[in-house]
Amino acid sequence: MKAMILAAGKGTRVRPLTYELPKPMIPILGKPVMAYLVEHLQRHGVSEIMVNVSYLHEKIEEYFGEGHQFGVQIGYSFEGYINEQGEVVPEPLGSAGGIKKIQEFGGFFDETVVVLCGDALIDLDLKSALYEHRRKGAMATVITREVPLDKVSSYGVVVSDEDGRVREFQEKPSRDEAKSNCASTGIYLFEPEVIDLIPSGQVFDIGSELFPLLAQRGLPFYCQTRKFNWIDIGSVKDYWEVLQGVLTGGIGNMTVPGVQVEDGVWVGLNTSIDWQGTRIVGPVYIGSGCRIEAGATIIGPTWVGHGSQISSGARVVRSVLFEYTRVLSDATIDELIVFKDYSVDRAGEMHHVSQADCGGWMNARDRRVDRRSEENVAK
Repeated sequence: MKAMILAAGKGTRVRPLTYELPKPMIPILGKPVMAYLVEHLQRHGVSEIMVNVSYLHEKIEEYFGEGHQFGVQIGYSFEGYINEQGEVVPEPLGSAGGIKKIQEFGGFFDETVVVLCGDALIDLDLKSALYEHRRKGAMATVITREVPLDKVSSYGVVVSDEDGRVREFQEKPSRDEAKSNCASTGIYLFEPEVIDLIPSGQVFDIGSELFPLLAQRGLPFYCQTRKFNWIDIGSVKDYWEVLQGVLTGGIGNMTVPGVQVEDGVWVGLNTSIDWQGTRIVGPVYIGSGCRIEAGATIIGPTWVGHGSQISSGARVVRSVLFEYTRVLSDATIDELIVFKDYSVDRAGEMHHVSQADCGGWMNARDRRVDRRSEENVAK
C-alpha cells in the first residue's frame, strides 16, 4: 500500500502559527504533526509516500528530505509557479487536483493508496481498514467518526446505507441540514480508478467535488465508521486543547519528553531553574536550554519551548510558548499561545507584541533590553 499526505494548504485558521510554518509542521511535543503521520504509516508497512506541497513548501522538504530517517521513501509534488520577478508563488490544486497531478506526472498510484490530511494525529489500524475496503470491493473508502450534531458544520458529513455504501456527501452542512453525524476524518482509501475520474489541469476538491461525483454515479464508494484516536488541528483552539491534553495525559501513546525533576515538571537538557521564590505547578514541560529566574511562576498545563527565558516575577499560566520566547519581568501570560511576535488566545484572537499593554514577551535571543537597562544605569 502506498500513501499520499495532503500538505499544500495555507492553514489560515491556525494563524499566526502558519505565518512561518506550513500547517503539517506545527509541533506537538516538539515534533511536527506530519512526522507522527509518517511514523504511523511506516509502522503499518507503508514505505512509499507522496506529499503535495505549496505554501512554505521548503520547510516540509528540508525537514523530511527523502524520508530515510523514518525508514520510508518520500517524494514531493510542488503546486505553484515562478512569476516574472523570480518569486515562487504557491497555487494549490485542491486535494483531488494535487493527486491527479502526481498521477499524470509519473503514474505513482498503481495500487491501493491511503490518503491522509497532514494536520491530524491518528492511531487508526490501517491494515484492518484496508482489509474491509477490499472485502467490500470498494473503489473508494472514507473513514468516518461520529461527532456531536452541533459540530457537523465543521466537517464533511457522510450519509450511507446499512452496508456502509455512501449515498450522499454533505460538505460542512448546518445542524438543521445535516442528514448524518458521521464526519469524514480526512482519511481515504482509493483505487487507481478513482483518480481517473478527477479532471486534469484544474482545481478539484475531494470532499466537495470528488465524493459527490462518486455518490451520484453509484460507484462502489463506502464509509467505515471506526473508533480510534483522531485529533484534528483545525484551529488555534484545537491546537491549544491538544497540547493541554498531551500534558495532562489525556491523549494515549503520547508522553512528555525530558526528565521529570519534580512532580509533574519535565525539563530538557541544560536547563537552568533558580528555585528561590519560584513556583511551578505541573504539568509543565520546560525545553532544553531554558532559563527560569528566581521568583517566576509557571502554572500548568504549560509548554515552554527550548531556549526560552521566564524572567523574575513573570507568570505563565496554562500557555504554550514557542522556542526562544522571553517573558519579561512581572508580565503575565495567561492561556495564550506565544509564537515569535504574536500571541493568540483560546478564542483565536491574535495580538502583535507591539499591541500588548505590558509588552510582556520578546525574542529571548534579543539582548537589546539588557543593553538599554545598562545604559540607563550608567546615566
